[in-house]
Amino acid sequence: MGNGAAVVIAPGGAFRTLSVTNEGLAVARWLADRGIAAFVLKYRLEPTPPEPAEYQALIGEFQRRFAAGEITAADLAVPPEAVADGQAAVRLVRARASEWHIDPARVGFIGFSAGAMTAVAVTIESPPDARPDLVIAVYPAMLPVNVPVDAPPMFLVLASDDPLFGGQGYGLVESWKAAGSPVEFHLFERGGHGFGMRRQDLTSDRWPRVLQEWMHMHGWAPPSDVTVAP
Repeated sequence: MGNGAAVVIAPGGAFRTLSVTNEGLAVARWLADRGIAAFVLKYRLEPTPPEPAEYQALIGEFQRRFAAGEITAADLAVPPEAVADGQAAVRLVRARASEWHIDPARVGFIGFSAGAMTAVAVTIESPPDARPDLVIAVYPAMLPVNVPVDAPPMFLVLASDDPLFGGQGYGLVESWKAAGSPVEFHLFERGGHGFGMRRQDLTSDRWPRVLQEWMHMHGWAPPSDVTVAP
């Protein structure tokens, strides 16, 4: 049975695709098993070639550049359309909260990689009606941002060996602290980038358990040794 909390999920994919299974549907099932309503967001991406062969070539070149360490934060700027879609999702959940048995004051946002950057942007750039009540950023860009003083609590996960964001420092965490907003940050020794809900036999596999304890602390989930019966 639902507990009234809800979370919008933004999968990653470098703003060129969406990792809907590993960073979307699997996350939604995990949340639902804990009594939290889950909504997977298919936000708008950067334009890509319409022909399959050209699209595959573009993705292949991006993956090559990623593996070579050639991708920079400039390659992953958050499209305004993605922010608008995230804001629309939060507004929609709140607008239909009564119908869906959701507390409109407990609408969160979780994102992975590009989706995490979208989650952060939605949180810091939105008016109150579109701002989530908590934000969960899993391997986001770590550069400093301008955080409003009324920003909601943030839970942040990163692997130290993340080839994309692991060497950027901790500006995002420091920005949240400077604004006086609650932040919990977990830096795992290994995990790489894009691990999502996959198991790798590493300590980073335990991030969902730690997240559940944090959500329990904020009154959004049962303790990590308890799930909700369907």
